[in-house]
Amino acid sequence: MSPKLNDSFRDTIGTLDEKGERAYVFPKKPSGKWYNYRKYVSYFLLAFLFSAPFIKVNGNQFLLFNVLERRFNIFGFPFWPQDFYLFVVSMIIGVVGLALFTVAFGRIFCGWICPQTIFMEMVFRRVEYWIDGDRGAQMRLAKQPWNTEKIVKRGSKFFVFLGISFLIANIFLAYLVGSDHLIQMIEEGPENHGSTLISLAIFTGVFYFVFAWFREQVCIIACPYGRLQGALLDNKSIVVAYDHVRGEKEKGRAKFDKREDRANSGKGDCIDCMQCVHVCPTKIDIRNGTQLECINCTACIDECNTIMEGIGYPKGLIRYASEDEITKKEKFVFTLRMKGYAAVLAILSGILVGMLFLRSDVEATILRLPGQLFEHKGENISNVYTYKIVNKTSVDYNDLHFRLIDSKGEVKMVGKSAIQLKSQGMSQGTFFIEINEALLDGDKTKIKIGVYNGNELLEVNKTNFLGPRTF
Repeated sequence: MSPKLNDSFRDTIGTLDEKGERAYVFPKKPSGKWYNYRKYVSYFLLAFLFSAPFIKVNGNQFLLFNVLERRFNIFGFPFWPQDFYLFVVSMIIGVVGLALFTVAFGRIFCGWICPQTIFMEMVFRRVEYWIDGDRGAQMRLAKQPWNTEKIVKRGSKFFVFLGISFLIANIFLAYLVGSDHLIQMIEEGPENHGSTLISLAIFTGVFYFVFAWFREQVCIIACPYGRLQGALLDNKSIVVAYDHVRGEKEKGRAKFDKREDRANSGKGDCIDCMQCVHVCPTKIDIRNGTQLECINCTACIDECNTIMEGIGYPKGLIRYASEDEITKKEKFVFTLRMKGYAAVLAILSGILVGMLFLRSDVEATILRLPGQLFEHKGENISNVYTYKIVNKTSVDYNDLHFRLIDSKGEVKMVGKSAIQLKSQGMSQGTFFIEINEALLDGDKTKIKIGVYNGNELLEVNKTNFLGPRTF
C-alpha cells in the first residue's frame, strides 16, 4: 500500500463527522454490469417477497409465521409447535450455511440478498434519485434554505417513503396473520380492527425510520454480521477487494496525467479520483482494505471499471478477489475449513430431510389425567386419559378414533364416539381405557394406543396403564 495511507479511517465510521454528529451519506448513483445483475436479483426477490403470502400450495399459504396462533407454513408445508425441533435444525443449517458462504465469498449476502439492502438501495434510494437527483444535487439540496423547491422535494419524498413503508407493513402483516385474514380485515374496514390499525401504524413508523433516517447505519451499527465476518474471513476468501499491488506499485497512487508515461514512472494505476468512495453506500474507501462497513455491493467495482476504461487502463483494479490472489496470484481453492463447514452442512441437511420424511401428518399427545388413579369397573380396571390431536395437513378427517394395539381392552370416549378434525385444526378431549385385571402385568403396564381414521392407522402412542399392586 501507499506509504502515505491515512489510518484515521480506523478511528471512526463514515456516518459520523468530526464532532461525532450524524453525517448523512450521499452516494453517487451506481451503474454498470454488476449493478444490473444486482437489479435482476433484487427484482426477483422483491417479487417473491410481495407474492409469497398470497401463493397457496394445497390450500396452505406459501410462507406464514403466525406467532400468536403458533402456526407456521414454510414452502406450503404446515408446521406446529410440536415441530419446533425442525425449526431449530433449520436455523442451525442456516447459520452453518451462512458461515460457509462467508468464509468462501465474504459479505456478499449483505449486498445481494439482505432485505435491508434490497429495500434501501433498490427501492428507497432509487426513489430518492428520482426526486432529489444524483449525489451533487442531493448535497446542494441539503445545504440550501427551505425554499419552494426544497419543500416540494422533501414533502414528495416524505409521502412516497411513507406510502412504501405502509405497503411493506401490510405485507409484513400478511406473513404474520395470513393473507386471507388481512384481506378480510381490509374489506371489513379499519373501524372494526382498531388494534390492527395501531399495529400497522407502528410498523409503518419503524420501516420509515429505518429507511428514511437510520439507513446504512443498520449495516454498520445494528447488524452483527459485519463483526462476525472478521472472525470468518481469511486471505483465501473472495471479497470485493482493491488490487493494491497494481494500484500502488512503488510510488503509490497519483492523479492521472495523459502526458505522463505512467508505466515507467513507478506510480500505481489508481488515479485517486475518489469515485469508488463517492459511490459507496456506507461511505468507506475500499482502498483501505476489507472493512466492517463493506457490504460487497460491487458499486465501487462498476465505478472503477468505468474510470479505467475511460483512461485506457485494464479493468479489475477493484474486483472480486482474495488477498492471496492479489499478492501471490493464487487461484481460489476450497480450503480445509470450507470442507469442514460443507461436511457439517451436508450432515445437518441429511438429518433435516430424514426428519421431514418421518414427520407424521397427524400428531397426537395422550397423557394420563394428572392426579387420577385407576378405578374398578367390575372385572376391569379403568384409567382416564386426555388427548390432543393436531392435523398438520390440508385434509379433513371425519372418523378419528383410538384403538388399543397388542392389548385387549376397550376405549370409551367422553361425549363422542368419533372425532372430526378439520384441516390444520386441533382437537382435545378425554377418554377411558378399560382392561381386564387378569391381563395386566402388575401396577404399571405398557400399552400402545393407535390413532385411526376409519381403518387407516395414522400414529401410535405409548403410555402406561395403572392397576392394583400385586404382591
